[in-house]
Amino acid sequence: MGLLVEGQWQDKWYDTEENEGRFERSAAQFRNWISADTEAEFPAQSGRYHLYVSYACPWAHRTLIFRKLKGLEEHISVSAVHPLMLENGWEFGADELADPLYQNDYLYQLYLRADSDYSGRVTVPVLWDKEKQTIVSNESADIIRMLNSEFNAITGNTHDFYPERLRDEIDSVNDLVYDTINNGVYKCGFATRQAAYNEAFDALFATLDKLEKRLSGQRFLAGDQVTEADWRLFTTLVRFDTVYFSHFKTNQQRIIDYPALWDYVKALYQVPGVAGTVVMDHIKTHYYASHTMINPTQIIPRGPAIDFHASHRRGEVL
Repeated sequence: MGLLVEGQWQDKWYDTEENEGRFERSAAQFRNWISADTEAEFPAQSGRYHLYVSYACPWAHRTLIFRKLKGLEEHISVSAVHPLMLENGWEFGADELADPLYQNDYLYQLYLRADSDYSGRVTVPVLWDKEKQTIVSNESADIIRMLNSEFNAITGNTHDFYPERLRDEIDSVNDLVYDTINNGVYKCGFATRQAAYNEAFDALFATLDKLEKRLSGQRFLAGDQVTEADWRLFTTLVRFDTVYFSHFKTNQQRIIDYPALWDYVKALYQVPGVAGTVVMDHIKTHYYASHTMINPTQIIPRGPAIDFHASHRRGEVL
């Protein structure tokens, strides 16, 4: 994974021993905002911004989904890093995995272009301003809200995944899901003491049980319509059975074993355009071959076979 310390790259993993074996995620440091206001520091403009992602990363995956569903493909360019993340962190590759803007070899070089003295983790997604040549944001939660609302005048797409009347409910669900599921699978996988793993494991499956009950009685997390909360959960659930169940030892139950959750995942996957954002080869390669402290042989499993195209009972989603 590595990080930058005052502009210098260091190949250094998370120090879980400082936290009694618990994994703690670092906070994003670039938190600027693109605005529909034409006088803003970062105004919404077609062609001005570029999105750097990893197809493997669930946090970056959120932004790809919003870019697609909000009709922003022609307005915000995108490129992906290589799925392997080893001693140099996220790397660029050849052809479609090359850096289209600066021909960098490593993502950390982009961070140094924004701040030559940067200290911190080098993560995706990165929303880049091509005009100012700097990072607008590397916080996925902020990026999806910008994509949801600030480019509407440009695209004419006013579909709102964060409607005002549901914001309290969405925020409440997001808080629970982030702590125990989105980040919870990592807390299990990166734990270095049994007690830390047990704690994260129990919280993860307690929440999955709670959401199974919730989705047995309503179509989506905040009611009858798809919201931001659903897409934030989806990117973890779509990886769960293929990666987290075995690689991160979250093996009490698969998502396919929860009738309501599995039905829900299939419904979201089948929203037009979403399946194209799920690149399972990158997902499996990244997790199984990058985390050598968990999987030192770097063997990538052939299975499991999961049919995300199977029928569901959620009705029309969007």
